[in-house]
Amino acid sequence: MAEETKPIPREMKYILYFMVALLAAASMWFYVDRILVAHQIADAVANNRPRGNLSDLYPRWLGARELLLHRRNPYSDEVTVEIQKGYYGRALEAARPNDPKDQQAFAYPVYVVLLLAPLIRLPFSQVRILFFWALVGLTALSVVLWLRLLRWALPCWLTATVIALTMGSVPAVQALKLQQLSLLVAAVLAGAAACVANGFLICGGVLAAVATIKPQLALPLVVWLLLWAFSKWSARRKFVYGFAGMMALLFAAGELVLPGWCGIFWEAVGKYHRYTQNASVLDELLPWAFAGKILAIAAAVACAWFLWRFRNESAESGGFGSATALVMALTVLVVPMYAPYNQVLLLPAIFALARNRSLLLSRSRASRFLYVAAFFALAWQWVASLGLTTVYLLASREWALRAWKWPFFATLTLPLLFFALMILELEARWNRAVEA
Repeated sequence: MAEETKPIPREMKYILYFMVALLAAASMWFYVDRILVAHQIADAVANNRPRGNLSDLYPRWLGARELLLHRRNPYSDEVTVEIQKGYYGRALEAARPNDPKDQQAFAYPVYVVLLLAPLIRLPFSQVRILFFWALVGLTALSVVLWLRLLRWALPCWLTATVIALTMGSVPAVQALKLQQLSLLVAAVLAGAAACVANGFLICGGVLAAVATIKPQLALPLVVWLLLWAFSKWSARRKFVYGFAGMMALLFAAGELVLPGWCGIFWEAVGKYHRYTQNASVLDELLPWAFAGKILAIAAAVACAWFLWRFRNESAESGGFGSATALVMALTVLVVPMYAPYNQVLLLPAIFALARNRSLLLSRSRASRFLYVAAFFALAWQWVASLGLTTVYLLASREWALRAWKWPFFATLTLPLLFFALMILELEARWNRAVEA
């Protein structure tokens, strides 16, 4: 008789998953370094487009340095020109049609300089290295915090697998390469949500306030947590105290370093939207004028409907975690910036749907189809990067460079798919609660 094949021990399976995740992450980093960046450099040379340090931290760092050390207005045109010289390598010129449209002006709330103050006396060559590794650590920590919010205790090897895939995903790699503050804000938002879920309401409020250095990313979660807190004021008021107190301190500190900064900031934001002409994911998906805006309003209303239903849920409940994940998915869907790096905010939705998959897979065929479609759309980035890396190394470097867009094919669909799935998950959760 043939010997029976022994099943692979669970620990060995988890280690195997981790090794596969490392391979996928390594292929993504190779693709970005050798294929995507090579294409961008060639395209910039062909179109006489400037390339400098291309660090999104640089405009904020230089603005903070000029304000705190030299008392110069970081929103001024003069400082913007100096930022461009570092970021692009030279000042942009309107007479050059191929120059980038993004002026890279300082368009953050002025209190962001308080976070960067410890770095302003260091040369930027050192700052960017320190910030890169800080973002790596914070991104890994955000994975743990989102899992903590959802009360999902994964084994160590599976947690490591999730972290590896996150660090090797298109959003995270792009954000790390650009040193985008979105990664910092994502980690702070994860910290705020995890603090609230574990009863540290004042700390959660403080972190939610700090996250407003990027108001467009923080506002949806702040609104949800304030609704949740006001729904049971006596038990949850500490969150409001922490948030309001920290916001007051940030606004007061901003007024001290740059009097009248609020009006200057809003003027800078208006200019930013005019010269970038930013569009949301929905604007990019839909070709008709205003269709994206209408659908964004519909998505916000649908989200608000479910948040109102779940506003009384305790912070320890699955309903609270899923509602928070829905808010983060809505943020990525409607924020007026469709850059892939913002999709790090989809992590809680991805985790919630992975953990609560039985709620959807046991429903209609359409729900199962949507779930499978989202899984393949998410996995496509690593399938494409592995394929292009293999072609680059073993076959044709030129062909791989021509196919540089492949890992981005599913990028725009992910926020819509995960938002729709979170709506279905919360509906199923609500129906089950009503039937019980």
